[in-house]
Amino acid sequence: ELQQKVEETELLKMELQMLETERVRLSLVEEKLMDVLQLLQQLRDLNISKRALGKILLSTLESCHDPQPGKAHLFEVLDMLYQELTACELLQRQPMEKVQSRQSLSNPLVISC
Repeated sequence: ELQQKVEETELLKMELQMLETERVRLSLVEEKLMDVLQLLQQLRDLNISKRALGKILLSTLESCHDPQPGKAHLFEVLDMLYQELTACELLQRQPMEKVQSRQSLSNPLVISC
């Protein structure tokens, strides 16, 4: 009976380890998905064309073509989409525009007007 309890304990430890591993993996996927969604929101705010966005998506899917998609494949696709979105020209120019608009807002003359 003691041996059976030891085996059950070992099984439970293994299951707990597997659940923790899955939790970490899902957390990483969630973080990457949030990053991708933020980039998509920024691009929408910058009025990216549907055609350009479609090209980014198709390029991502072509880069990650895998006949047997699995758990790791999902993260790979999200990561590649993130990379493709960050390489977008609109986002490359956006920080400079944001800096310029922030500078104009921080100008006391603009605020006093």
